[in-house]
Amino acid sequence: QVQLVESGGGSVQAGGSLRLSCAGSGDTLNSRCMAWFRQAPGKLREGVVSLFTSTGGTYYDDSDKFRFSISQDDAKNTLYLQLNGLKPEDTAMYYCAASLRRFGGGRCALDLNVYNYWGQGTQVTVSS
Repeated sequence: QVQLVESGGGSVQAGGSLRLSCAGSGDTLNSRCMAWFRQAPGKLREGVVSLFTSTGGTYYDDSDKFRFSISQDDAKNTLYLQLNGLKPEDTAMYYCAASLRRFGGGRCALDLNVYNYWGQGTQVTVSS
């Protein structure tokens, strides 16, 4: 079992930056698909970016999200999301997610069904 705890959210003005963290415990985050999702009030949860921890390969399904970058620190068993150029429409609860361990290649899809473990979320609010 993997437990995930997000932190680093807050309130910023448009154009600002934040760095979100997702600390894993209970098991390693190695050899997993990891991803950040977000959910705004009244909207469906949507994928932001994914990472396959074995290769470092990342995947975005929306070019607008190229402003955001995902990274990992294996020694700390932690995932990060750097949010740059924030816009009011980025306001949402941001969630970290992890899949079961997988071996082999392939892209980590931004599909809710891929991920088995979720954090409780951290709120990001962007004002204009």
